[in-house]
Amino acid sequence: MIRNLPIRNDLMKRMQRISLGLAATAAATLSFANAAPALGGDRGDVDLSAASQGDIQPGAVGGNGLAIFTKKAVLAEYKGRSVLDNAVVLVKDGKIEAVGKQGELIPPTSYTQLDTGDNWLMPGLVEMHCHVAGKFGLNDMVYLANPGLRASSDVVAGNSMLDMGVGGGVTTVLYIPGSGTNVGGQGVILKTGFETYTKSVMKDPGSMKLAQAGNPERWLIRPNRSMMNWNTRTTFKRGIAYAQNWEAYEKDGGVKPRLDPQWEIFRHLRKRDCHISTHTQIYQVILKTITMVHDELGLPFFIDHGTFDSYRVAAMAEERGIFACLGPRNIDIPVAGYMRWSGSNPEKIQGIAAGYQSEGHSRIGFNTDSPVIPQEELQLQASIGVRYGFDDSNMETLRGLTIIPAMAGGVDREVGSIEVGKDADLLVVTGDFTDPRTSVELCLQLGEVVYDPATEKRRW
Repeated sequence: MIRNLPIRNDLMKRMQRISLGLAATAAATLSFANAAPALGGDRGDVDLSAASQGDIQPGAVGGNGLAIFTKKAVLAEYKGRSVLDNAVVLVKDGKIEAVGKQGELIPPTSYTQLDTGDNWLMPGLVEMHCHVAGKFGLNDMVYLANPGLRASSDVVAGNSMLDMGVGGGVTTVLYIPGSGTNVGGQGVILKTGFETYTKSVMKDPGSMKLAQAGNPERWLIRPNRSMMNWNTRTTFKRGIAYAQNWEAYEKDGGVKPRLDPQWEIFRHLRKRDCHISTHTQIYQVILKTITMVHDELGLPFFIDHGTFDSYRVAAMAEERGIFACLGPRNIDIPVAGYMRWSGSNPEKIQGIAAGYQSEGHSRIGFNTDSPVIPQEELQLQASIGVRYGFDDSNMETLRGLTIIPAMAGGVDREVGSIEVGKDADLLVVTGDFTDPRTSVELCLQLGEVVYDPATEKRRW
């Protein structure tokens, strides 16, 4: 459902610091009672910075606790609750400490209180296809397969394009190499709102990038798909053999294998520590990804693009539990050029996400391929999906922007939903985020304010 709630620019005026001088042990105890704390009266112009302990904001690591009162909390649990009305979320040391109903979950009296008014609270957006977190050292074109290359060496934390993404609510990105070769190297999963790599990095390696078609054909000798598939299979088999040698050594001892950075990523893949992010599109190409990478070689991957007529293999992907992060193309259209290249000939303007959904696929996320689509427009990718037939009656677009891509990238224990124990990467927004008129009024990462349009120029 599309909603349009009024934009509230006075959000930060709703901060309140309550300190009654209680003992520290009492202040650290969660109380469940029948009456909510009084939130009426003049709260003045107190903001989170003013309520901080020294340089540490309430809710951030090492700071005082933060209690967020909200009209609607979008929980985005996977196959669980979508929302909780009249909710309170407690944040402490950068983590979500508790989630409950107002009047049932009573914060410790020392916690700073934030009342979001008519705005909503939701998890930060998760992007699994980002190219804007570094200096664009995206492709090493010497070899057709480069599994040892690392995008982490190219990261520029807090750059202007990531800042714009934060303005659009994007708090987590998978920064990956480009698709100029079949195996571009290793991605890294980052938080977007911090200025240093050490504070930004969540997972390294975050993925291995595979591109099966739709760019690597331009490499040196202009390889066709048969040659690329042969080379990819051969590369992967070498990597698997390397990982198996290490697995045998770790189990039974013997001669220690030689460490080779070119193949180390396959040890992570075999352990399911990370997945293959696969630039794959068109029915025939994704069919090959499924049958070769998943079925034959037994390696975990998620579909990254999944455009044109690839929704025709959605049922196969669903049977195998494969995630699909779709974009940046949103529709399959009957145009002669696309027909010749992809072989697809739809009889209508077909929404890609709607096509996957109609085939029974339930693990649907969205991506921008930033900067192809600006990072801050991730929200619009889901909106366009709804425009072209994606059923959002169960808030699947919001899950496709949050918990689904988090699961695809293997970081769903940390981010993607409002659940106890997860990172406090939270957005205060003016309503249903599927509605492109909805804006971000506050962004927290690890409980720390990283964007506040009430105190700085609005980014998006």
